[in-house]
Amino acid sequence: MREIKLSQSEPKRKLLDAAEQLFAERGFEAVSVRDVTQLAKANVAAVNYHFGSREGMIALVISRYVTPIHEERIARLDALEKKWPGKVVPLEELIDAFVRPLAGTVRKSDLSEQLFCKLVGRIFSLQGEALPPAVEEQMKVSIDRFMKAFAKALPTVPSEELIWRTHFMAGGVIHMLLNQEMLHRLSGGASGTPTMEGILARFIRFAAAGLREGVEVEPTPKKGPQATFDF
Repeated sequence: MREIKLSQSEPKRKLLDAAEQLFAERGFEAVSVRDVTQLAKANVAAVNYHFGSREGMIALVISRYVTPIHEERIARLDALEKKWPGKVVPLEELIDAFVRPLAGTVRKSDLSEQLFCKLVGRIFSLQGEALPPAVEEQMKVSIDRFMKAFAKALPTVPSEELIWRTHFMAGGVIHMLLNQEMLHRLSGGASGTPTMEGILARFIRFAAAGLREGVEVEPTPKKGPQATFDF
């Protein structure tokens, strides 16, 4: 992924590429500086030289992936609000704007789709204190925007209940990203091998049902003779 333009040398880029691959495969806690430098064929001191510390390297990896996702989320929400001026944005379109940037970003990443999903899932499952302050601020901005939009789309759902429902939805995204391989194994292959687009379509339907649970949906207007007579 190259949306965040970095002034970096070839050795620094190799270290970042190696770190991203290892963090995706094993998780942040399980990967040491030596693991990264061995894969990148670099000296251990190179991490401190280029990033200041292991934590600095992790912060840059997180920023490279999370920042483009949040920027696209806000851009998509802005576009929806322009598309529906003065009206309530349909719930499915809001969920789509929240989750689709993941599919868009994977195509811009140097990682395979499988490793990308694992890495982003691990990033979004990190505890707050492990996130770079700038990334945490981006999260707060996008969450606030989307919560307001969800509240408009679901005006009868109490605020506290809506917070929990969106929390469960966000957790579902993380689980979806991290556990595709496990689902395939546990189901004996019955889960199939859908594309990311197909997985997101399923998730949007599922999330919409959860967010809308207990909310009466207006029936689709009848057409033809049934519009006048109830047969």
